[in-house]
Amino acid sequence: MPVVLLIFFLIVSLPVLAKTQPKIGLVLGGGGAKGGAHIGVLKVLEQNNVKIDYIAGTSIGAYVGGMYALGYSADEIEAFMLNEDWDQGYSDDIPRQDLRYRDKELRDTYNLQLNLGIREGAIKSSKGFLVGQSMGRLLRNSTRTVHLFDDFDQLAIPYRAIATDLSTSEAVILSSGSIVKAMQASASVPGAVQPTEIDGRLLVDGGIANNLPIDVVKSMGADIVIVVDIGASLASSNQFTSTVEVLGQLSTILTNASTQWQKRQLTEHDIYIRPDIDDLSTTDWADLPESFTRGRLAAEHVQDKIAALGVPQVEFEAYLNTKQQRSENWFKPLRNAILAISLDNQSAINNKIILQHFALKPGDSPSEHDIQLAVNRVYALDEFERVETEFKDTEQGRVLVLKTVGKSWGPNYIDFGANYQSDVTVNSVLSLDMAYTRSALNEYGGEWRTELSLGFEEYLATELYQPLNAEDDFYARTRLGFIRNRYTLQTVTQAYFDLDKNYLTGIAALGYNFNNYWRLEAGVLKDKGTLEQKSIVNEKFDYDQSAFFSTLMFDNLDSISFPTKGNRLRIYFARAKEAYDDVLDPADNRMSTKFKIDWRGAFSLRHHAFVGTASYAEYDSDGAFTANTEQLGGFLNLSGYGKNVLIGPKKAFAAAIYQYDLGRDILNMTSMPLYLGISAEAGNVWQVQQDIDLQDLIFASSLFVGTDTRFGPAAVGFGVTDNNESTFFISLGKHW
Repeated sequence: MPVVLLIFFLIVSLPVLAKTQPKIGLVLGGGGAKGGAHIGVLKVLEQNNVKIDYIAGTSIGAYVGGMYALGYSADEIEAFMLNEDWDQGYSDDIPRQDLRYRDKELRDTYNLQLNLGIREGAIKSSKGFLVGQSMGRLLRNSTRTVHLFDDFDQLAIPYRAIATDLSTSEAVILSSGSIVKAMQASASVPGAVQPTEIDGRLLVDGGIANNLPIDVVKSMGADIVIVVDIGASLASSNQFTSTVEVLGQLSTILTNASTQWQKRQLTEHDIYIRPDIDDLSTTDWADLPESFTRGRLAAEHVQDKIAALGVPQVEFEAYLNTKQQRSENWFKPLRNAILAISLDNQSAINNKIILQHFALKPGDSPSEHDIQLAVNRVYALDEFERVETEFKDTEQGRVLVLKTVGKSWGPNYIDFGANYQSDVTVNSVLSLDMAYTRSALNEYGGEWRTELSLGFEEYLATELYQPLNAEDDFYARTRLGFIRNRYTLQTVTQAYFDLDKNYLTGIAALGYNFNNYWRLEAGVLKDKGTLEQKSIVNEKFDYDQSAFFSTLMFDNLDSISFPTKGNRLRIYFARAKEAYDDVLDPADNRMSTKFKIDWRGAFSLRHHAFVGTASYAEYDSDGAFTANTEQLGGFLNLSGYGKNVLIGPKKAFAAAIYQYDLGRDILNMTSMPLYLGISAEAGNVWQVQQDIDLQDLIFASSLFVGTDTRFGPAAVGFGVTDNNESTFFISLGKHW
């Protein structure tokens, strides 16, 4: 009888005991690269068998909290964070080698990437320094392409992310949809990253409105809240030495105001953890390991309080198994075949070209890596702000949703470029370039581009590029321009004279894009202009040229200026009819043939890059003169000479260059390289009546320091030749 009563008592008491067990909520605040502290705290919670029932986070806290809510352990999140290149999230640049051939040429010429355009009669720009594509890619690499959730309560742990409505400054609690977009919206720093649009609202970093969402977790049902605060502290008055620091203080004031209000909701039963991370940077991701350690130490400091919330080992293992089983509901189907691909194209780009580059098809069973590569191929079209994928589950199977969002500052774009080279003596050249492009002229994506260059190279040109099919395999282009070239030339006696070449040029061509790397083009050109030599005796005469040309091009270099991998090859052949006044008989029309090949290639071993370049131009003519010339002189182009001071219709040149990435290897510069380089160069030019003779080669070498930035390359150095030419040089912008 006593045994029966005991069993009855236990049966009646179990629901009561279960009901009285407190629900634990976890709040993870924003703090950028200091977010490693959250992982340290999670590890201590797991070691003490603390079950988390609810999670809410802001910014980096939304990322860590979202990963934990998906079912990942603290160790797995740590591995993800340490193996990701977080600095990539601060650059939306498409790798040069992935661009279409035409877009490679555009980037090389217009090196100032400003994201400017004209829309509805006004100049527009992106809403942030970054559009957020790279950030989204980093988040998807961690979370994988899971499906859209009707409610974040469906996750292994119910979860909320906090963002701020840019229009109202109100806190927005994200509780459904794409967990990646929720994380991204919560971390979109205004001005730095373009706002994330969700349900028609422009959302930015949640730290502005609620950096420590204690109220959110309590409203979800938490009885006890564990709070991890990694927000910045206010600086003292003697720390304000610049405008940037003052603006940073204003941002901290806004964040701290909401944090202080939230902290007032804490009770004696709650646990507040403030790691010692004030001296760590919010943007230097190299601090992640240190923030892990400090987060763990801060949690261990309140070890007794944490341990009091732990459950027996058997119960905690059951909790972990339940989390794993729930997470399998969205991770396991990722291995299933795709039923269909749904394209949500919010741009003027033809659906066929998007799907051609996406290349995944119904019936495929792509891995997360395969999906990311497909997204990268579409984004490399350089027509979109965002390219995103999500899975939508239906009764019939999984549908992969591909969403493409056109650039908000398009479809008419303004591009700028700049180039400055100086040898600190008589040669100093500056050119400024601008282009206005009207894109998406028709369903096949025609483009009309007008270009203006001022300074050393002067021209005004307009070009119509028209794909002949939706996939942009075949194309036609026509170009008309006025060009003025002004050369300060150096003779073998080291005397200088000026040569001006002013001409109208027209081109009509047909081409075929094999892929993003190979292109074949053939067409006709017409030049008509004047040549004027300005020296002791001035000479001026007119010329006229008509030609047929063909060009085979290949390009997968990662950088045109400081490459570390890839090759660039251009083979050109032209057959022309030329006529010159005042030099030859005006009725003398003669035929000429030109063959030219240019190559540049590179490979690297860790931080050491080896670059080779070679160029050969052969000009054969019935006459003794031509207006078609090649140039040598300048940085890595016979470095001891000024830019383009050697000129002639025939050329041979080669160089071997070694680049050591001092910045990344020693100085811990993760955002851009800093190269220490040396070159060995040889080349010369010859006239029409001369044969190319390697005995005439001029040998040169250089020592330089250079970098490749978002705004183009920059280098300083010293060059010298074997015929006693030498120069200190400065190069900003393109030098090829």
